[in-house]
Amino acid sequence: MAVLTELGLKSLTDKDNGTSIYEGSMRGKVRSTQKGVSVYFDFKYKFQGKSKELSLASWPKTSLKEIRALATTARSNLNDGIDPITLRKTNKLSKAIEETNKRNELNNQLLKQIAQNNRLSVNILFERWEKLDLLNRKDGGKEVRRMFEKDVLPLIGNMAVEDIRKAHIINVIDTLLSRGVNRMSKLILSLMRQMFRFAQDRDIIENDPTSSIRKAKIGGKDTVRDRYLSEAEIRDLTAKLPSGKLLKTTECAIWIMLSTCCRIGEICKAEWQHIDLDAKTWKIPAENSKNAKPHTIYLSDFAINQFEKLVTLKNSDKWIYPNTDNTAHVCEKSITKQIGDRQLADDRKPMSGRSKYCRTLKLADGKWTPHDLRRTGATIMGNLGIRPDVIEKCLNHIEQNKMKKTYQHQSLIAEQQQAWKLLGERLDILTSKNTENVVSIDSVKLA
Repeated sequence: MAVLTELGLKSLTDKDNGTSIYEGSMRGKVRSTQKGVSVYFDFKYKFQGKSKELSLASWPKTSLKEIRALATTARSNLNDGIDPITLRKTNKLSKAIEETNKRNELNNQLLKQIAQNNRLSVNILFERWEKLDLLNRKDGGKEVRRMFEKDVLPLIGNMAVEDIRKAHIINVIDTLLSRGVNRMSKLILSLMRQMFRFAQDRDIIENDPTSSIRKAKIGGKDTVRDRYLSEAEIRDLTAKLPSGKLLKTTECAIWIMLSTCCRIGEICKAEWQHIDLDAKTWKIPAENSKNAKPHTIYLSDFAINQFEKLVTLKNSDKWIYPNTDNTAHVCEKSITKQIGDRQLADDRKPMSGRSKYCRTLKLADGKWTPHDLRRTGATIMGNLGIRPDVIEKCLNHIEQNKMKKTYQHQSLIAEQQQAWKLLGERLDILTSKNTENVVSIDSVKLA
Protein backbone atom coordinates (compact mmCIF):
# COMPACT_ATOMS: atom_id res chain seq x y z
CA MET A 1 0.00 0.00 0.00
CA ALA A 2 1.82 3.08 -1.34
CA VAL A 3 -0.14 5.67 0.65
CA LEU A 4 -1.98 4.78 3.84
CA THR A 5 -5.63 5.87 3.51
CA GLU A 6 -9.04 4.91 4.96
CA LEU A 7 -10.04 3.64 1.51
CA GLY A 8 -6.86 1.55 1.27
CA LEU A 9 -7.58 0.01 4.69
CA LYS A 10 -11.11 -0.82 3.64
CA SER A 11 -9.77 -2.71 0.61
CA LEU A 12 -7.87 -5.18 2.81
CA THR A 13 -9.08 -8.80 2.71
CA ASP A 14 -8.42 -12.08 4.48
CA LYS A 15 -5.52 -12.63 2.10
CA ASP A 16 -3.71 -9.69 3.74
CA ASN A 17 -3.74 -11.37 7.15
CA GLY A 18 -0.33 -11.03 8.84
CA THR A 19 1.01 -8.32 6.57
CA SER A 20 2.46 -5.07 7.88
CA ILE A 21 1.71 -1.50 6.81
CA TYR A 22 4.17 1.33 7.45
CA GLU A 23 3.86 5.08 7.60
CA GLY A 24 6.97 6.67 9.03
CA SER A 25 7.41 5.46 12.60
CA MET A 26 3.90 4.07 12.64
CA ARG A 27 3.34 0.42 11.79
CA GLY A 28 0.09 -1.47 11.25
CA LYS A 29 -0.35 -5.23 11.58
CA VAL A 30 -3.27 -6.79 9.66
CA ARG A 31 -5.43 -9.35 11.52
CA SER A 32 -8.25 -11.31 9.88
CA THR A 33 -11.01 -12.77 12.10
CA GLN A 34 -14.58 -13.99 11.67
CA LYS A 35 -15.73 -10.47 12.48
CA GLY A 36 -13.66 -8.99 9.67
CA VAL A 37 -10.28 -7.40 9.04
CA SER A 38 -8.63 -5.22 11.68
CA VAL A 39 -5.31 -3.37 11.69
CA TYR A 40 -3.42 -2.89 14.98
CA PHE A 41 -1.10 0.14 14.94
CA ASP A 42 1.92 0.85 17.09
CA PHE A 43 4.58 3.54 17.25
CA LYS A 44 8.20 2.47 16.91
CA TYR A 45 10.83 4.71 18.51
CA LYS A 46 14.09 4.86 20.42
CA PHE A 47 14.47 6.36 23.86
CA GLN A 48 17.77 6.61 25.68
CA GLY A 49 19.28 4.18 23.15
CA LYS A 50 16.56 1.53 23.58
CA SER A 51 14.14 0.49 20.83
CA LYS A 52 10.50 0.55 22.00
CA GLU A 53 7.00 0.06 20.64
CA LEU A 54 3.98 2.03 21.85
CA SER A 55 0.63 0.45 21.08
CA LEU A 56 -1.62 3.09 19.53
CA ALA A 57 -5.04 1.72 18.58
CA SER A 58 -6.83 -0.64 16.19
CA TRP A 59 -8.65 0.20 12.98
CA PRO A 60 -11.62 0.35 12.20
CA LYS A 61 -12.54 0.74 15.90
CA THR A 62 -10.46 3.92 15.86
CA SER A 63 -10.27 6.06 12.73
CA LEU A 64 -7.00 6.48 10.87
CA LYS A 65 -7.07 10.19 11.60
CA GLU A 66 -7.29 9.57 15.37
CA ILE A 67 -4.51 6.95 15.17
CA ARG A 68 -2.22 9.44 13.39
CA ALA A 69 -3.03 12.01 16.11
CA LEU A 70 -1.91 9.52 18.75
CA ALA A 71 1.36 8.97 16.86
CA THR A 72 1.86 12.74 16.54
CA THR A 73 1.39 13.16 20.29
CA ALA A 74 3.90 10.39 20.99
CA ARG A 75 6.39 12.03 18.63
CA SER A 76 5.87 15.38 20.37
CA ASN A 77 6.51 13.76 23.77
CA LEU A 78 9.79 12.32 22.43
CA ASN A 79 10.84 15.75 21.23
CA ASP A 80 10.20 17.00 24.78
CA GLY A 81 12.36 14.21 26.20
CA ILE A 82 9.44 12.25 27.56
CA ASP A 83 9.09 8.51 27.06
CA PRO A 84 5.57 7.94 25.63
CA ILE A 85 5.23 4.51 27.27
CA THR A 86 6.26 5.84 30.68
CA LEU A 87 3.89 8.77 30.24
CA ARG A 88 1.04 6.45 29.34
CA LYS A 89 1.68 4.31 32.39
CA THR A 90 1.84 7.43 34.55
CA ASN A 91 -1.40 8.78 33.07
CA LYS A 92 -3.08 5.43 33.49
CA LEU A 93 -2.01 5.26 37.14
CA SER A 94 -3.15 8.85 37.77
CA LYS A 95 -6.51 8.10 36.19
CA ALA A 96 -6.88 4.95 38.29
CA ILE A 97 -6.04 6.94 41.42
CA GLU A 98 -8.52 9.64 40.44
CA GLU A 99 -11.25 7.09 39.83
CA THR A 100 -10.45 5.38 43.14
CA ASN A 101 -10.66 8.73 44.91
CA LYS A 102 -14.01 9.41 43.30
CA ARG A 103 -15.31 5.99 44.34
CA ASN A 104 -14.04 6.54 47.88
CA GLU A 105 -15.71 9.94 48.03
CA LEU A 106 -18.97 8.46 46.82
CA ASN A 107 -18.66 5.65 49.37
CA ASN A 108 -17.93 8.15 52.14
CA GLN A 109 -20.94 10.21 51.18
CA LEU A 110 -23.06 7.08 51.14
CA LEU A 111 -21.76 5.98 54.54
CA LYS A 112 -22.42 9.45 55.94
CA GLN A 113 -25.94 9.35 54.57
CA ILE A 114 -26.52 5.90 56.04
CA ALA A 115 -25.12 7.05 59.38
CA GLN A 116 -27.32 10.15 59.25
CA ASN A 117 -30.39 8.05 58.49
CA ASN A 118 -29.54 5.64 61.32
CA ARG A 119 -29.03 8.36 63.97
CA LEU A 120 -31.60 7.84 66.69
CA SER A 121 -33.61 10.84 67.74
CA VAL A 122 -34.49 11.36 71.39
CA ASN A 123 -38.12 10.68 70.42
CA ILE A 124 -37.20 7.22 69.12
CA LEU A 125 -34.95 6.57 72.14
CA PHE A 126 -37.84 7.41 74.47
CA GLU A 127 -40.14 4.98 72.60
CA ARG A 128 -37.52 2.23 72.90
CA TRP A 129 -36.93 3.01 76.61
CA GLU A 130 -40.66 2.96 77.24
CA LYS A 131 -41.09 -0.39 75.48
CA LEU A 132 -38.22 -2.14 77.27
CA ASP A 133 -38.28 -0.45 80.67
CA LEU A 134 -41.17 1.88 81.48
CA LEU A 135 -43.86 -0.65 80.55
CA ASN A 136 -42.68 -2.78 83.47
CA ARG A 137 -43.52 -0.03 85.92
CA LYS A 138 -46.68 0.03 87.96
CA ASP A 139 -48.58 2.45 85.70
CA GLY A 140 -46.98 1.17 82.49
CA GLY A 141 -44.94 4.38 82.20
CA LYS A 142 -47.99 6.61 81.65
CA GLU A 143 -46.90 9.29 84.12
CA VAL A 144 -43.34 9.40 82.74
CA ARG A 145 -44.71 9.72 79.19
CA ARG A 146 -46.98 12.57 80.32
CA MET A 147 -44.05 14.44 81.87
CA PHE A 148 -41.74 13.88 78.89
CA GLU A 149 -44.37 14.89 76.33
CA LYS A 150 -44.97 18.09 78.28
CA ASP A 151 -41.48 19.17 79.35
CA VAL A 152 -38.73 17.18 77.58
CA LEU A 153 -39.59 16.00 74.07
CA PRO A 154 -40.82 19.40 72.80
CA LEU A 155 -37.32 20.77 73.51
CA ILE A 156 -34.96 17.91 72.51
CA GLY A 157 -37.18 15.20 71.01
CA ASN A 158 -36.17 15.81 67.38
CA MET A 159 -32.44 15.98 68.14
CA ALA A 160 -30.14 13.02 67.56
CA VAL A 161 -29.29 11.28 70.82
CA GLU A 162 -25.55 11.50 70.14
CA ASP A 163 -25.83 15.29 69.65
CA ILE A 164 -27.32 15.89 73.09
CA ARG A 165 -24.95 17.78 75.37
CA LYS A 166 -25.06 18.98 78.95
CA ALA A 167 -26.29 22.38 77.75
CA HIS A 168 -29.41 20.81 76.23
CA ILE A 169 -30.23 19.03 79.48
CA ILE A 170 -29.67 22.24 81.45
CA ASN A 171 -32.04 24.05 79.09
CA VAL A 172 -34.80 21.54 79.91
CA ILE A 173 -34.14 21.96 83.64
CA ASP A 174 -33.96 25.77 83.46
CA THR A 175 -37.29 25.86 81.65
CA LEU A 176 -38.85 23.92 84.53
CA LEU A 177 -37.15 26.08 87.18
CA SER A 178 -38.49 29.21 85.50
CA ARG A 179 -41.98 27.86 86.21
CA GLY A 180 -41.09 27.42 89.88
CA VAL A 181 -41.43 23.63 89.85
CA ASN A 182 -38.17 22.81 91.59
CA ARG A 183 -39.05 19.31 92.72
CA MET A 184 -40.40 18.44 89.27
CA SER A 185 -37.12 19.63 87.70
CA LYS A 186 -35.16 17.24 89.93
CA LEU A 187 -37.51 14.37 89.10
CA ILE A 188 -37.28 14.95 85.36
CA LEU A 189 -33.47 15.16 85.56
CA SER A 190 -33.50 11.80 87.30
CA LEU A 191 -35.74 10.32 84.59
CA MET A 192 -33.62 11.76 81.76
CA ARG A 193 -30.56 10.26 83.44
CA GLN A 194 -32.27 6.85 83.47
CA MET A 195 -33.11 7.16 79.76
CA PHE A 196 -29.59 8.20 78.69
CA ARG A 197 -27.99 5.48 80.79
CA PHE A 198 -30.34 3.06 79.05
CA ALA A 199 -28.90 4.36 75.76
CA GLN A 200 -25.34 4.10 77.06
CA ASP A 201 -25.84 0.49 78.16
CA ARG A 202 -26.87 -0.34 74.59
CA ASP A 203 -23.94 1.46 72.92
CA ILE A 204 -26.26 4.03 71.36
CA ILE A 205 -24.10 6.74 72.94
CA GLU A 206 -20.67 6.64 74.54
CA ASN A 207 -21.25 9.23 77.25
CA ASP A 208 -24.27 10.15 79.35
CA PRO A 209 -24.87 13.92 78.93
CA THR A 210 -26.49 14.10 82.39
CA SER A 211 -23.59 12.48 84.26
CA SER A 212 -21.90 15.69 85.37
CA ILE A 213 -25.12 17.39 86.52
CA ARG A 214 -25.71 17.12 90.26
CA LYS A 215 -29.34 16.94 91.27
CA ALA A 216 -28.53 18.60 94.60
CA LYS A 217 -27.39 21.74 92.75
CA ILE A 218 -30.70 22.17 90.93
CA GLY A 219 -33.29 24.46 92.47
CA GLY A 220 -31.73 24.39 95.93
CA LYS A 221 -32.32 21.84 98.66
CA ASP A 222 -35.56 19.86 98.75
CA THR A 223 -37.85 20.86 101.57
CA VAL A 224 -39.61 17.91 103.11
CA ARG A 225 -43.27 18.72 103.66
CA ASP A 226 -44.27 18.10 107.28
CA ARG A 227 -47.68 19.78 107.34
CA TYR A 228 -50.31 18.10 109.47
CA LEU A 229 -53.57 19.35 110.89
CA SER A 230 -53.67 20.20 114.56
CA GLU A 231 -56.66 19.04 116.58
CA ALA A 232 -57.91 22.62 116.64
CA GLU A 233 -57.76 22.65 112.82
CA ILE A 234 -59.66 19.35 112.62
CA ARG A 235 -62.42 20.91 114.72
CA ASP A 236 -62.30 24.02 112.51
CA LEU A 237 -62.44 21.85 109.36
CA THR A 238 -65.51 20.06 110.73
CA ALA A 239 -67.26 23.38 111.13
CA LYS A 240 -66.20 24.73 107.72
CA LEU A 241 -66.94 21.70 105.51
CA PRO A 242 -70.65 22.50 105.00
CA SER A 243 -69.80 25.98 103.67
CA GLY A 244 -67.28 24.46 101.24
CA LYS A 245 -70.09 22.85 99.24
CA LEU A 246 -67.93 19.85 98.38
CA LEU A 247 -69.45 16.73 96.92
CA LYS A 248 -70.71 14.55 99.74
CA THR A 249 -68.48 11.78 98.43
CA THR A 250 -65.46 14.11 98.71
CA GLU A 251 -66.34 14.93 102.32
CA CYS A 252 -66.39 11.19 103.02
CA ALA A 253 -63.01 10.81 101.29
CA ILE A 254 -61.49 13.46 103.58
CA TRP A 255 -62.60 11.62 106.73
CA ILE A 256 -61.63 8.21 105.31
CA MET A 257 -58.09 9.43 104.47
CA LEU A 258 -57.78 10.93 107.93
CA SER A 259 -59.13 7.88 109.80
CA THR A 260 -57.30 5.19 107.75
CA CYS A 261 -54.07 7.06 106.86
CA CYS A 262 -54.52 5.87 103.27
CA ARG A 263 -53.09 7.62 100.22
CA ILE A 264 -55.26 9.64 97.83
CA GLY A 265 -54.59 7.16 95.01
CA GLU A 266 -55.67 4.23 97.18
CA ILE A 267 -59.10 5.69 97.96
CA CYS A 268 -59.63 6.85 94.35
CA LYS A 269 -58.86 3.36 92.98
CA ALA A 270 -60.81 1.47 95.66
CA GLU A 271 -63.48 -1.01 94.58
CA TRP A 272 -66.49 -2.22 96.54
CA GLN A 273 -65.12 -5.75 96.44
CA HIS A 274 -62.16 -4.56 98.54
CA ILE A 275 -64.43 -3.40 101.38
CA ASP A 276 -65.97 -5.77 103.92
CA LEU A 277 -68.08 -3.71 106.31
CA ASP A 278 -69.03 -6.76 108.36
CA ALA A 279 -65.40 -7.79 108.89
CA LYS A 280 -64.43 -4.10 109.15
CA THR A 281 -61.59 -4.44 106.63
CA TRP A 282 -60.39 -2.66 103.53
CA LYS A 283 -57.98 -4.80 101.55
CA ILE A 284 -55.86 -2.66 99.26
CA PRO A 285 -54.40 -4.83 96.45
CA ALA A 286 -50.74 -4.55 95.50
CA GLU A 287 -51.52 -2.81 92.22
CA ASN A 288 -53.24 0.03 94.10
CA SER A 289 -50.55 0.67 96.72
CA LYS A 290 -47.54 2.92 96.17
CA ASN A 291 -44.98 0.29 97.20
CA ALA A 292 -46.73 -2.53 95.29
CA LYS A 293 -47.38 -4.34 98.60
CA PRO A 294 -50.92 -5.45 99.52
CA HIS A 295 -52.26 -3.76 102.62
CA THR A 296 -55.16 -4.45 104.97
CA ILE A 297 -56.73 -1.58 106.87
CA TYR A 298 -58.84 -2.49 109.90
CA LEU A 299 -61.70 -0.01 109.85
CA SER A 300 -62.74 1.88 112.96
CA ASP A 301 -66.38 2.67 113.59
CA PHE A 302 -65.62 6.22 112.48
CA ALA A 303 -64.33 4.96 109.08
CA ILE A 304 -67.19 2.45 108.78
CA ASN A 305 -69.65 5.34 109.16
CA GLN A 306 -68.08 7.12 106.17
CA PHE A 307 -68.21 4.03 103.97
CA GLU A 308 -71.87 3.50 104.93
CA LYS A 309 -72.58 7.04 103.75
CA LEU A 310 -70.88 6.19 100.44
CA VAL A 311 -73.14 3.12 100.11
CA THR A 312 -76.18 5.42 100.14
CA LEU A 313 -74.52 7.60 97.49
CA LYS A 314 -73.41 4.61 95.43
CA ASN A 315 -73.69 5.00 91.64
CA SER A 316 -71.31 2.25 90.52
CA ASP A 317 -71.30 -1.47 91.25
CA LYS A 318 -67.54 -1.61 90.92
CA TRP A 319 -65.87 1.66 91.81
CA ILE A 320 -66.35 3.47 95.11
CA TYR A 321 -65.28 6.64 93.33
CA PRO A 322 -66.18 6.19 89.64
CA ASN A 323 -65.50 8.67 86.88
CA THR A 324 -68.38 10.50 85.20
CA ASP A 325 -69.27 7.68 82.79
CA ASN A 326 -68.54 4.79 85.19
CA THR A 327 -65.85 3.34 82.94
CA ALA A 328 -63.01 3.62 85.49
CA HIS A 329 -62.13 5.15 88.83
CA VAL A 330 -62.09 8.90 89.29
CA CYS A 331 -58.90 10.81 88.43
CA GLU A 332 -56.56 10.95 91.43
CA LYS A 333 -56.30 14.73 91.03
CA SER A 334 -60.05 15.30 91.26
CA ILE A 335 -60.31 15.32 95.06
CA THR A 336 -57.03 17.22 95.39
CA LYS A 337 -58.30 19.95 93.05
CA GLN A 338 -61.62 20.25 94.89
CA ILE A 339 -59.79 20.78 98.18
CA GLY A 340 -57.18 23.12 96.68
CA ASP A 341 -59.80 25.27 94.93
CA ARG A 342 -61.27 26.13 98.34
CA GLN A 343 -57.98 27.38 99.77
CA LEU A 344 -57.03 30.13 97.33
CA ALA A 345 -54.83 32.96 98.54
CA ASP A 346 -56.59 36.24 99.21
CA ASP A 347 -54.97 37.92 96.21
CA ARG A 348 -56.00 35.21 93.74
CA LYS A 349 -59.21 34.98 91.77
CA PRO A 350 -60.99 31.64 91.30
CA MET A 351 -60.31 29.98 87.95
CA SER A 352 -63.05 29.95 85.35
CA GLY A 353 -65.33 26.95 85.70
CA ARG A 354 -64.00 26.09 89.17
CA SER A 355 -65.60 26.46 92.61
CA LYS A 356 -66.70 29.92 93.76
CA TYR A 357 -66.29 28.80 97.38
CA CYS A 358 -62.62 29.49 96.97
CA ARG A 359 -61.56 30.27 100.57
CA THR A 360 -64.00 28.24 102.63
CA LEU A 361 -61.55 25.53 103.74
CA LYS A 362 -58.56 27.67 104.67
CA LEU A 363 -57.13 26.66 108.05
CA ALA A 364 -54.96 28.47 110.58
CA ASP A 365 -51.61 26.88 109.75
CA GLY A 366 -51.84 27.27 105.96
CA LYS A 367 -52.76 25.22 102.94
CA TRP A 368 -53.33 21.51 103.43
CA THR A 369 -53.50 18.61 100.98
CA PRO A 370 -54.99 15.09 101.03
CA HIS A 371 -51.57 13.65 101.84
CA ASP A 372 -51.38 15.90 104.90
CA LEU A 373 -54.44 14.03 106.21
CA ARG A 374 -52.41 10.79 106.12
CA ARG A 375 -49.63 12.51 108.04
CA THR A 376 -52.22 13.92 110.48
CA GLY A 377 -53.68 10.50 111.21
CA ALA A 378 -50.21 9.09 111.90
CA THR A 379 -49.42 12.06 114.17
CA ILE A 380 -52.60 11.55 116.19
CA MET A 381 -51.72 7.87 116.58
CA GLY A 382 -48.32 8.86 117.92
CA ASN A 383 -49.88 11.37 120.29
CA LEU A 384 -52.18 8.60 121.54
CA GLY A 385 -49.15 6.54 122.51
CA ILE A 386 -49.14 4.10 119.58
CA ARG A 387 -45.66 2.62 118.99
CA PRO A 388 -43.80 3.97 115.93
CA ASP A 389 -43.34 0.47 114.44
CA VAL A 390 -47.11 -0.10 114.61
CA ILE A 391 -47.77 3.25 112.95
CA GLU A 392 -45.35 2.31 110.17
CA LYS A 393 -47.33 -0.89 109.64
CA CYS A 394 -50.57 1.11 109.49
CA LEU A 395 -48.97 3.37 106.87
CA ASN A 396 -47.78 0.34 104.86
CA HIS A 397 -44.24 1.72 104.84
CA ILE A 398 -41.36 -0.55 103.84
CA GLU A 399 -38.84 -1.10 106.62
CA GLN A 400 -35.69 0.87 105.79
CA ASN A 401 -33.42 -0.89 108.27
CA LYS A 402 -31.91 -3.80 106.33
CA MET A 403 -31.46 -5.95 109.42
CA LYS A 404 -35.03 -5.48 110.60
CA LYS A 405 -36.30 -5.95 107.05
CA THR A 406 -34.52 -9.30 106.84
CA TYR A 407 -35.41 -10.79 110.21
CA GLN A 408 -38.57 -9.09 111.46
CA HIS A 409 -41.74 -10.04 109.60
CA GLN A 410 -44.33 -9.74 112.36
CA SER A 411 -47.63 -8.30 111.14
CA LEU A 412 -48.76 -6.73 114.45
CA ILE A 413 -52.38 -7.18 113.40
CA ALA A 414 -53.86 -6.74 116.87
CA GLU A 415 -51.74 -3.66 117.47
CA GLN A 416 -52.80 -2.16 114.12
CA GLN A 417 -56.47 -2.82 114.89
CA GLN A 418 -56.06 -1.04 118.21
CA ALA A 419 -54.24 1.89 116.56
CA TRP A 420 -57.02 2.49 114.02
CA LYS A 421 -59.65 2.02 116.73
CA LEU A 422 -58.06 4.67 118.96
CA LEU A 423 -57.63 7.03 116.00
CA GLY A 424 -61.29 6.63 115.07
CA GLU A 425 -62.42 7.26 118.63
CA ARG A 426 -60.34 10.42 118.81
CA LEU A 427 -61.78 11.67 115.52
CA ASP A 428 -65.27 10.94 116.82
CA ILE A 429 -64.55 13.31 119.70
CA LEU A 430 -62.90 16.00 117.54
CA THR A 431 -65.71 16.04 114.95
CA SER A 432 -68.60 15.96 117.41
CA LYS A 433 -70.75 19.06 117.78
CA ASN A 434 -69.75 19.68 121.35
CA THR A 435 -65.95 20.03 121.56
CA GLU A 436 -65.72 22.80 124.11
CA ASN A 437 -64.42 20.50 126.86
CA VAL A 438 -62.08 18.45 124.63
CA VAL A 439 -58.51 18.43 125.90
CA SER A 440 -55.97 18.69 123.08
CA ILE A 441 -53.22 16.08 122.87
CA ASP A 442 -51.20 18.00 120.27
CA SER A 443 -48.49 18.58 122.82
CA VAL A 444 -47.68 14.86 122.87
CA LYS A 445 -45.19 14.26 120.03
CA LEU A 446 -44.84 11.26 117.77
CA ALA A 447 -42.01 9.08 119.16
